[in-house]
Amino acid sequence: MGAPRDIGTFVVWDYVVFAGMLLISAVIGIYYAFAGGGQQTSKDFLMGGRRMTAVPVALSLTASFMSAVTVLGTPSEVYRFGAIFSIFAITYFLVVVLSAEVFLPVFYKLGITSTYEYLELRFNKCVRLCGTILFIVQTILYTGIVIYAPALALNQVTGFDLWGVVVATGVVCTFYCTMGGLKAVIWTDVFQVGIMVAGFTSVIIKAALIQGGISTIINDASNGGRLNFWNFNPNPLQRHTFWTIIIGGTFTWTSIYGVNQSQVQRYISCKSRFQAKLSLYINLLGLWVILVCSVLCGLALYSRYHDCDPWTAKKVSAPDQLMPYLVLDILQDYPGLPGLFVACAYSGTLSTVSSSINALAAVTMEDLVKPRFPSLSEKSLSWLSQGMSVLFGALCIGMAALASLMGALLQAALSIFGMLGGPLMGLFSLGILVPFANSIGALGGLLAGFAISLWVGIGAQLYPPLPERMMPLRLETHGCNSTYNGTNWMTTTEMPFSTSASQVHNIERTPLMDNWYSLSYLYFSTVGTLVTLFVGMLISLSTGGRKQNIDCRFLLTKEDFLSNFDIFKKKKQVLGYKSHPVEDGGTDNPAFNHIELNGTDQSSKISGTRL
Repeated sequence: MGAPRDIGTFVVWDYVVFAGMLLISAVIGIYYAFAGGGQQTSKDFLMGGRRMTAVPVALSLTASFMSAVTVLGTPSEVYRFGAIFSIFAITYFLVVVLSAEVFLPVFYKLGITSTYEYLELRFNKCVRLCGTILFIVQTILYTGIVIYAPALALNQVTGFDLWGVVVATGVVCTFYCTMGGLKAVIWTDVFQVGIMVAGFTSVIIKAALIQGGISTIINDASNGGRLNFWNFNPNPLQRHTFWTIIIGGTFTWTSIYGVNQSQVQRYISCKSRFQAKLSLYINLLGLWVILVCSVLCGLALYSRYHDCDPWTAKKVSAPDQLMPYLVLDILQDYPGLPGLFVACAYSGTLSTVSSSINALAAVTMEDLVKPRFPSLSEKSLSWLSQGMSVLFGALCIGMAALASLMGALLQAALSIFGMLGGPLMGLFSLGILVPFANSIGALGGLLAGFAISLWVGIGAQLYPPLPERMMPLRLETHGCNSTYNGTNWMTTTEMPFSTSASQVHNIERTPLMDNWYSLSYLYFSTVGTLVTLFVGMLISLSTGGRKQNIDCRFLLTKEDFLSNFDIFKKKKQVLGYKSHPVEDGGTDNPAFNHIELNGTDQSSKISGTRL
């Protein structure tokens, strides 16, 4: 194959394509700021007026968790650790089913804006406040990483101006979130999913052409041991095995899809519960498509560089940069296409950041502002929500500056989600699944889960697990007839991950580090959730949780599952679509059923929601 040529650089057309993507996103924001009378109420701004349909919401759900961390991180993950990552396809299926059948029905029938309102209804104000604060911290941290990670990788390979891009991304995002609210967020996401798929496909097609077909790519991968799908080692310390991905992955991702405000807010904005469930199932297809694309890109990376790894040969300084490096290498003769790929990575970022900003605004308004100042008018609430968007946009850019000081990105991002998402999911599961849980148990469980998660998470960041736990596969450089002295000593298997305490001092490792801190990062969430659940149940039982009587609306009931089949019953009885009464198992959100379409005032919410 010979040495890869010198890679290209960015030309004018690439900048044009990238700027075009930012511009279209901004225009969508302006359009929704004025379309249909603009954003009159804070409900319009934060919930899209609850009139969204399934397909755009589904694409939007896909986009916002397929951030640039996915676009740049997954291919290099596959390149280094093999295609076992694709087992996540099963995980995604489990996650979507859990979200749609356990969490969605409860949130939807209560008609809430912020998922943390549920915590107050089910437990008390204090629990709600804890949940809200945890969420705000988690999201700002994560969003900072999401803005900074791609900027850094693209900057080092393409010479894109680092802080220019960070600020541009942040500003454009804040702009269309502030102007257009949730509707703009959802429709820009739809546009951005298109760009992401386009960017991926252009890379896969071109790589297949250069390497001589997909079959060559697959052969190279299997010769390099990259097709390691079946690793059934039950050891929880191995980073990715079948079990860590299925069990740990399901917990990590359910804490995102089931209870994370930025996701829940979207599917609650659908016009009926059927549409909401449908949007989750359609989104599953989107997740699969993007997973397949990114795994194929990873295998293409390996096929292209299987005998000359650019990372070991010091051509790129971090694995996240492999993907942009490949793009400039194979697409350099097509002006505009590298730009499309950068736009693809960035649309991942934009969609994630915009959903975070909108969710942060919603949570702050619903959980912190409205309870404090109940007398505010709708108009001023709407203005306030917009002000919140600007504020959180600025905060996230600030976090990006901090993220520039943090280490290996994909893992950092996911472990933050695991550390904070796990206990939160445990808290919601307590509320929805355990009838006897009370507020003391909930708080105790949350604190316990949080403490344990932080302990593992921070321990693992300080003392990274040993290479045999991580199992990186071999990377070769013997095929580089490179300029430096032609020496061959760089055929290493393992590169240091982060220059952290253990490599600096080289301290001898204790059993605590080798077992507890080496836990696969996917299990952080699992540990947090289970600890929260068990401690919560124990405390609730010992503080008289069985005596309380709880409105069954706050729990998952048999009817919630059976009402999935209502849609078949109705078709037989009623061919014309008559407005049916509310007492049919609550297929529709009580606050918005067909009879009182504009009853958005508090009294038409289910009586008794406001305790």
